[in-house]
Amino acid sequence: MASRLKIACIGAGYFARFHVEAWQRIEEVELIAICDLNKEKADQLAQTYHVPNTYTDIDQLLNQENIDVLDIITQPETHLDLCLKAAERGIHIICQKPLAPTFEMAKEIVEKINQYDIRFMVHENWRWQPWYRKIKTLLDSNAIGEKLHSIYFRMRMGDGWGEDAYLHRQPYFRSMPRLLIYETGIHFIDTFRFLAGEVDSVFANLKKLNPVITGEDSGQVIFNFNSGANAIWDANRFNESKSANARYTFGEMLIDGNGGSIRLYNDGRVTIQRLGEVETEIEYTHNDVNFAGDCVYNLQKHFIDCYIKKLPFESSGVAYLKNLEIQEAIYQSANEQKVIQINQ
Repeated sequence: MASRLKIACIGAGYFARFHVEAWQRIEEVELIAICDLNKEKADQLAQTYHVPNTYTDIDQLLNQENIDVLDIITQPETHLDLCLKAAERGIHIICQKPLAPTFEMAKEIVEKINQYDIRFMVHENWRWQPWYRKIKTLLDSNAIGEKLHSIYFRMRMGDGWGEDAYLHRQPYFRSMPRLLIYETGIHFIDTFRFLAGEVDSVFANLKKLNPVITGEDSGQVIFNFNSGANAIWDANRFNESKSANARYTFGEMLIDGNGGSIRLYNDGRVTIQRLGEVETEIEYTHNDVNFAGDCVYNLQKHFIDCYIKKLPFESSGVAYLKNLEIQEAIYQSANEQKVIQINQ
């Protein structure tokens, strides 16, 4: 590349700092601007991470700065308009999840963006946590056998109990009509597909434990995969983890195959226990940097690498719609209390 890609971020809320910090470590890019309706928040974030320009108006940003990529870190209801503003100017897009307030609007975003000659990726960073990349290599090498039996993940966040639930970090969680699956479960839908392949059907029980919020904060979801494997996601944001940092791995995982088991612990340790043998720890690199093992950096580096090399993204818009289809099936299952088949 003759010059670095110029990037601007729109949105200076809680999660934006992870995006901005990660961009500053990617040598192929230059982060030139931050935009937010709240000038004070934009200025503070820019000052912290040495970003030269701030804006409060997206049109002014797009008209005045010659940017290659727009990183959208705003609320889901703004994504359609922001994506189109960028696409109409030939600007490539990386967009945070949730992609849209509804499945229909998410499909509209993808369909309309596909009419333009630009690159588009959803910022689904969970699968980029280093433990999942390591676990994927173990599964692909048949480290616990050639047949996957099951995945079990237990999540207890402890940030959603009491009258002040979510107020200190993401207060908008309190009024979201859909919470646990829409905001958190979507990560695990994508990660389970990354590890185990396509989903055949789902069954879900969802409920609200904290009466001060609007949406569901607890649930158990059963995934049945085309391969014959199964997964259980057992999660709530109300009860607490015993982990010193519940937001590192967000829980613990057990994966069983016909040759043994893989375990992920709260501190990021990954172990393998082959049948008839003792549990042993797998050596790999993971650090408590940025967010959840530096997954934001890993994803954004993937975006840049694929852009430069003209390779497909792991989380393209079209690919991500399958996650949202499964998300909708989970809500349907919980409402109707029956197994819902996923269209193949």
